[in-house]
Amino acid sequence: MTSYDIIIVGAGHGGAATAINLRQAGFTGSIALIGREPEIPYERPPLSKEYMAGDKSFDQIHIRPRSYWDDKQVDLLLGQVVVALDPDAKTVTLEDDSRLGYSKLVWATGGDPRLLDCAGADLAGVHAVRTRADVDAIMGELDGVEQIAVIGGGYIGLEAAAALTKLGKKVVLLEALPRVLARVAGEALSHFYEAEHRAHGVDLRTATLVNALEGAGRVSGVRLDDGTLIPAQMVIVGIGVLPAVDVLHLAGAEGQNGVNVNEHCETSLPDVFALGDCAAHHNRFAQGYRIRLESVQNASDQASVVAKTIMGNPVPYGATPWFWSNQYDLRLQTVGLSQGHDQSLVRGDPATRSFSVIYLRDGAVIALDCVNMVKDYVQGRKLVEAGAHIDPADLTDTSRQLKELIAAG
Repeated sequence: MTSYDIIIVGAGHGGAATAINLRQAGFTGSIALIGREPEIPYERPPLSKEYMAGDKSFDQIHIRPRSYWDDKQVDLLLGQVVVALDPDAKTVTLEDDSRLGYSKLVWATGGDPRLLDCAGADLAGVHAVRTRADVDAIMGELDGVEQIAVIGGGYIGLEAAAALTKLGKKVVLLEALPRVLARVAGEALSHFYEAEHRAHGVDLRTATLVNALEGAGRVSGVRLDDGTLIPAQMVIVGIGVLPAVDVLHLAGAEGQNGVNVNEHCETSLPDVFALGDCAAHHNRFAQGYRIRLESVQNASDQASVVAKTIMGNPVPYGATPWFWSNQYDLRLQTVGLSQGHDQSLVRGDPATRSFSVIYLRDGAVIALDCVNMVKDYVQGRKLVEAGAHIDPADLTDTSRQLKELIAAG
C-alpha cells in the first residue's frame, strides 16, 4: 500500500490551492492530489462564463500548467474516486479497491449538481454546468439546437443564459421563486438582472414550476405546472449543488449540510480537514451561524488556513466573503453576505448600468452588490469588515466616495 504525508481529495480550486500553499510554505513531504476528472486542476467559474462563451480556451483556465505539478512533486491521481475512508487505519479506498495511507487528509470535493426529480430528467440533452465535460457536451450539441431552456435563476443559470444568448440561441429561463437571485441578493439587483436578460432576448419567467421534461430519447420540451409546453432541444439545470461528503459521513464525521469544521478547518475526525463548498463553518459575517460558502474565495482562503495548520502555524479562518459574476458586459462584484439584511439602499442609477446595492442590518453595513462599480466594491469592503454605521443619505450620495465615509463609520 502506498502512503503519503498529505492526501488531498478533490482537484478543484481548494484542493489545488492547498497543495500550492503547502509547497510555498516549504512543506517537503509527499503529497497526492486525487481528482475524479481526468483533467489537471482548472478554474471552474469560467465554465459558465468565458469558456462556454468561447472567450477562453481550456488551457487558459488551468490553475497551473502540468509541469508545475511535476516540478513541485505533487502526484496527480486523476480519474480516481475515493469511495471509503478508515480514520482509524488512516487509509482511503479508491473505486478500484486500492488503498492509500495518509498522515493527514484534506477533503476538498466541493459538491455535485442538484438534479431534477421530475419525469424526463434523464433524457439526452439535459445538462448541468459543473465540469469541463459538462460544458464540452453542451457545446458539442449546439449545432442541432435552436431553443434552450435554462432551469434555475441563480448565478449559474443566469451566466449560462447570457453565454448561450451570445452564441445566438433562443433561451427561456425558468425560475421557481418570484425573482431571480432570491437567495443571495435583494430585490433591486434581482429586478435589474431580470430586465437585462429580457433586453438581451431571454424569455425569463419567474414563479414558474417545471412539471416534467418531454421527449422520445432526447428532450424536446419542458412541461410547466400549468400545462404549458415550452419547446426546447436542450435543457440546462442550475438549481444548486449538494455537498459531496457522503464518504466522510459514513466514516463518522459530524455535519448535516456538508461536513462540520472548526476555525482551522478540522473535521471531527482526527487529522482530517475539509474546505470549500462542502465545509460547514461558523462565519462571523453570517452572525456566527454555521454555513457553507460556494465560492472560489472561500475555497482559496480555507486552503491557506489548512496549509498553515499543517505547517504548525494555525490561523483561524475569518476571511471576508466576496463573489463575482460576468453576464453580458456586466461585472457584478459582491462583498459580504446580504442574507438577514433589514434595509437595502441603491447607490447610483441602475438605468446607467453602473450602480451598487448596499445592505444594512441594525444600521450596520453588511454587504454590497456592485455592478460595474469597482471603486464601490474596493472601498465598500472596509465598511463591511468594520460593520460601519453610516447615515443612509451619505451612503447613497454618489458625489462622495465610500472611502470618505470609512472614518465616520
